[in-house]
Amino acid sequence: MNFEFSEEQNMLREQARAYLAEHSSTEAVRKVLESDLNHDAKLWQGTVEMGWTSAATPEDYSGLGLSEMELCVIAEELGRALAPVPFGPSIYLAAQAVLLAGSEEQKQQWLPKLSHGEAIGTLALSEGAGSPSYNLLQAQVSNGKLNAKKTPVMDGMIADVAVVVAKGESGQLGLYLADLSNPGVERKAVTSIDESRPQAEITFTDVAVELLGEGEKLIDQLLDRAAVLFAFEQLGGAERALEMAVEYAKERFAFGRQIGSFQAIKHKLADMFASLELCKANCYYAAWALSTNSEELPLAAATARVSASQAYCHCSKENIQTHGGSGFTWELDAHLFYRRAKVLSLAIGGERRWKERVVTHLDASTAA
Repeated sequence: MNFEFSEEQNMLREQARAYLAEHSSTEAVRKVLESDLNHDAKLWQGTVEMGWTSAATPEDYSGLGLSEMELCVIAEELGRALAPVPFGPSIYLAAQAVLLAGSEEQKQQWLPKLSHGEAIGTLALSEGAGSPSYNLLQAQVSNGKLNAKKTPVMDGMIADVAVVVAKGESGQLGLYLADLSNPGVERKAVTSIDESRPQAEITFTDVAVELLGEGEKLIDQLLDRAAVLFAFEQLGGAERALEMAVEYAKERFAFGRQIGSFQAIKHKLADMFASLELCKANCYYAAWALSTNSEELPLAAATARVSASQAYCHCSKENIQTHGGSGFTWELDAHLFYRRAKVLSLAIGGERRWKERVVTHLDASTAA
């Protein structure tokens, strides 16, 4: 069983890294943070033109017809670059939801738009209760009309369409497509630690929606697939945070020596490396499970999500510590990675939710 990426996929990685090095930078992130912008529109258009948004979309729906492995590669590089674009909500969540559960008509209508950047999508799941629990959701669809208040919704201020998790008339949870240009939709920006990946509160009042599919199992399938892709984005950010710490430890001198020669710094960097390698192993296994549609995907996705959340938070925090006093300043880039780590760790439910899924699936496999 080979979990490595192919030569072609590694070439895609090199291409993506080179493109992002030229067109995305921490200055671009700061520009979004320090202005009223919600994302880098030029970079977003660039990702569309590079074909990244259509990579895993089947050719029948105007996509490139590549596998989820290529999407994992792209996600990792976007994470390294801290790209301030709505790639995750639109491609990992909305497009995957339509591909997974939509009718042929819905796929023909929405997948080309999402893949070509003509529409930006998102997932409206949480209702402000922290780690989303299906039992606590109040969103309701009656006679084809949705009434709900969803918060936080990632990139909800710029999204054109939302996949909303709500209860139908039978009381069963389902995925519903909502056009956010509807007059019954009200949006309000929500303050976040990372305004380059902005959040919104969206209120739906008698908004006409289309059913994609019903059942908690379907929602879990969508979140499992998205968890793998978000884990790769977290992996990319953690890798770059460790690189920054190592680079600084080599060039910063104290008491006539590189600080990297001091035992305290060595141990810090070694711990960061260990958490990163564990994260990478789990992510690679989850990518294999996703690309082969393995029955092991739920456990693999949850494990990757937990280890990626822990690794990114750990590496971004210790990167700040390695930089010492200057690491806590606005001028240094270290805090940008810490901000992104915190936001991504809550994107589709916090670490607690995914730990519970790890335990649930381990119990099930043990019983079997």
